Amino acid sequence: MLRVALSPRSKKVRLTTTDMKASTTMNNPTNNPLPLTDTRWIHHSDADIPDAIQGLIFDLDGTLLDTMAVHYHAWLTALAETNITFTESRFYALAGTPTEKIASILCAEHGHPAAAIAHAKEQHFLARLPETKPVQPVVALARRELGRRQLAVASGGARSVVMRELALIGMENFFPVVVCADDVRHGKPAPDTFLEAARRMGLMPRHCAVYEDAELGFQAAHAAGMYAVDVRPWYVPRR
Repeated sequence: MLRVALSPRSKKVRLTTTDMKASTTMNNPTNNPLPLTDTRWIHHSDADIPDAIQGLIFDLDGTLLDTMAVHYHAWLTALAETNITFTESRFYALAGTPTEKIASILCAEHGHPAAAIAHAKEQHFLARLPETKPVQPVVALARRELGRRQLAVASGGARSVVMRELALIGMENFFPVVVCADDVRHGKPAPDTFLEAARRMGLMPRHCAVYEDAELGFQAAHAAGMYAVDVRPWYVPRR
């Protein structure tokens, strides 16, 4: 997989043996994207995408919608009455992980009820969702490619939240394929979410490119045998 422009805030989170074994039913036998000589499209959102790339898979939070700061503040609010410390660097290292799993990780360390924390976090996030804005270069790219290629969203969020986010930017009916945390057993960094998107589009993984903003997403794309495009250099996220 070709990866580009990873920011200093990224932290390596390795695929565990359990993650990899658990994903064998969705294994990509090639695990290798197509060799392409023209890579300008990876660095520039307005560049032509090679015809060999037949499917585009978009992460949602931090990729189509600038939500990461709102997610983090929602976590801080939900954790305010606990003794749990959740640093910004750890939050970004876990970007792409479902809310329930993050809550389980944090609460297992401190003995708090994970379900209640996860619910509170999602409610705080939804309350502030109208404050978020689309990532215009990525949204424009998706609109430009509609009808030219297969398009999908592949998110680590719950479907109920994902659809509200897409509705906020007028794209709730735009993507024929939307894969959420509810649809796969193992989320990022396992490849399942992206492989399921490719399966629903009827494409081989090596003919797909993933647009992402998080390290776990890059690892998942690599494990799926897809090109990964880092969208973070294309905009200045809200802090």
